[in-house]
Amino acid sequence: MPDFNKDDYLAGMSDADKLAHNPPAGADGDAGKADAAAKPAAEDTKADAAAAAKAAGAAPAADGTTDGDKAQAAGKNNGTADAESNADGSLTPLGQAKKEAADYLEALQRERAEFINYRNRMSKELDRNRQHGITDVLTALLPALDDIDRIREHDGMDDSFKAVAAKIDKAFAKFGVEKFGEKGEPFDPTKHEAVLHRQDASATTESVDAVVEAGYKIGDRVIRAARVVVVAPADDATAAGNAGSGNADTNAGK
Repeated sequence: MPDFNKDDYLAGMSDADKLAHNPPAGADGDAGKADAAAKPAAEDTKADAAAAAKAAGAAPAADGTTDGDKAQAAGKNNGTADAESNADGSLTPLGQAKKEAADYLEALQRERAEFINYRNRMSKELDRNRQHGITDVLTALLPALDDIDRIREHDGMDDSFKAVAAKIDKAFAKFGVEKFGEKGEPFDPTKHEAVLHRQDASATTESVDAVVEAGYKIGDRVIRAARVVVVAPADDATAAGNAGSGNADTNAGK
């Protein structure tokens, strides 16, 4: 049997070219029908997907993002808020716990501030009571302290008595008691009580000429003002009167 040649077989057919360019209806026609049937199915699938996305709140936007993507991004940015509150506005267990923690912190801070105010107030009250106690003791011992000063002024102390007086002075200094009133210091009405005023032509300002009783104070609070003799400059009228009196006495003597 001679060998079969495909090209020779096809060349001998009159409609070979038509078959090449126009496939039989059974082949390409069936394929076209399949494509036509596939297109509506694909469109139905897309429509179903769009409807499902719309129902889920994930409709595509113009930039390609969906509502689901936006919600997910908002959840990332506001994850704490979403976790602390429900959709109806009520607090979740986490949100309720955070609210209670904030309330407890505020109450604790308020209690701490009240305690600090109470502590400062009590500290001031203790200082006042302490000063009142020192004042009471000092006031009771003032006559004895005045006697010690008089004895010291007249050099009537022996060594043992001087040691006792020095201990008393140190004890009062330890409690903040300050003694003041010295001869020659400027006269201050807030600290000095003038028991006698005298004028002197040689004086330039009012000053303490003699201390009758020393003054005592605690800090800025004067317990007892110093009782002093004050010397003041003589005014012109007094000086002229004193000069006239002197001249009259001289003439009377003559």
